[in-house]
Amino acid sequence: MTTKSKAKARRRLVLDVINHAALAIVAVAFLFPFFWMVSNAVRSNAEVMAIPVRILPKVFEWGNFVAAWTRLPFGRFFLNSAIIAVCVTAITVVVSCLSGYAFARLKFKGRETLLLGYIGTLMVPPLMLIIPLFLIINRLGMVNTFPGVILPISFGTFGAFLMRQFFLSIPMELEEAARIDGASRLRILIGIIVPLSMPAIGLLSLFTFMGQWNNFLWPLIVMTGADNATLPVGLTMFQTQQGTQWNYLMAGATLSMLPGIFLAIILQKLIYNSIALNAGMGGR
Repeated sequence: MTTKSKAKARRRLVLDVINHAALAIVAVAFLFPFFWMVSNAVRSNAEVMAIPVRILPKVFEWGNFVAAWTRLPFGRFFLNSAIIAVCVTAITVVVSCLSGYAFARLKFKGRETLLLGYIGTLMVPPLMLIIPLFLIINRLGMVNTFPGVILPISFGTFGAFLMRQFFLSIPMELEEAARIDGASRLRILIGIIVPLSMPAIGLLSLFTFMGQWNNFLWPLIVMTGADNATLPVGLTMFQTQQGTQWNYLMAGATLSMLPGIFLAIILQKLIYNSIALNAGMGGR
């Protein structure tokens, strides 16, 4: 190896070390809030408020997780959040696939104008829709019901736009071949387009589920009572007139993260497998 090659390899090694060090620093910065939440979840409330602050607790109070689960109807909170998040995700994926396919493949008069107006709704702040939506569901008698929470937030624009952009990347020849064989539009969508679009569907499902799992304002407005509370709303019940039970609050927040973590792991494998499948088909 020449001197020039050695110098080039040395510079590459130095750059790799710097890049990995920078990535490690960023990772630590992002993960520290989660570490701090778990650290406060396994200590007493007095130690949470103690000064000076300790990174690790003196005594690990693992019973805080059991106490957080039993002091409030946490199982009911989990069930309510799961019903809302799963239903909203399912409706959003179905509606987004149908509307995205219509905007990507169907040709009809005014399509581009309708698409522009559809995308324009993304610029409307969600908080501006809270009062009109509540007045509508109140008039329909859907306050304090699951449909009242689920339906108004299941027909967003982002999912339709995401699926449309992904559908446009799928070769038109596949659909034309299916049309020659006599397949209907719906059969093509279900049998060809959707299986090839699993990466986008996985991302949309993950974003939608996590968004609704952590949704606080809309369920707080529509639902009343502890039996109908979701996890974000239920966690606020640890804040009382006598003070905030921070250790139980952090323990409950830690428990509420577990479904999202498991879903992210599952969908990550799905996305990777789908990308590999699409790459293999493109290479044939």
